[in-house]
Amino acid sequence: MSGSFDVAHALDGGISDRERAWRFIRTFAAAWGDALAEDDGTPRAGLAQAEAMLGRSLPTALHEFHALVGGRPDMVANQDPLLPPHEVFVHDEGGGVLVFRSENQGCAFWGVRLTDLDRDDPPVLVQARHGWVPFLDRVALACVELVLSEALFGGGGRLYNACELPVDLLGAVPEHFQRVQLPDYAMWTGPEEFPVRWFSAPGKLLRQDGLGVHSWLHVRGRTRADLDAICAAVPGRWSLGYTESLSSEPLPF
Repeated sequence: MSGSFDVAHALDGGISDRERAWRFIRTFAAAWGDALAEDDGTPRAGLAQAEAMLGRSLPTALHEFHALVGGRPDMVANQDPLLPPHEVFVHDEGGGVLVFRSENQGCAFWGVRLTDLDRDDPPVLVQARHGWVPFLDRVALACVELVLSEALFGGGGRLYNACELPVDLLGAVPEHFQRVQLPDYAMWTGPEEFPVRWFSAPGKLLRQDGLGVHSWLHVRGRTRADLDAICAAVPGRWSLGYTESLSSEPLPF
């Protein structure tokens, strides 16, 4: 199954509710790395202790996500990590936002407005250069996006590459790869990288940041052969170069 797993196919029909999101994450983990185990989540005692320190309960969806995969840094902490519960904090700007994820150098944060904490699956904001802006309209969606983004940059970067897309290559991605049914969303880096869209094929994962002349394409293959196939289909100026590889062995997240 792992070699033929296709994110777009697995998310066909979109993410209707939290359980759909968690089922996808379990399936994705098994296909791209190691299957989730019962003890891969953040211990419930740790979650309860963190909530007591905050004086607030986490939204149900965020609590469930931590309990599912919070103890798997390979899935949630490669680039812009999910904060451990004891590091979750309140950002006072914008009327108060509970921050649960951070850009790797602290340049941006993801969070939920304090006024939305009583909702099971509230909207998520991202702190962009000009303040807090809408990211995705449910925590469960943001958790799926987090897992995909962290997988993109996982494996020590050995199966990752990126290129800036010239205008003549903007159509190459939807021509060769299937759109993943996640809503469009904004990057914290600025409006020139809006919208962000995901694409895939079996064993291949692509994130396109923006649709204009400043668009960037980030890609990940499950094997070196998968990565080479993406680079061949989109003949851009790849940041890490592009050479055919003799290896097709998969690497972990």
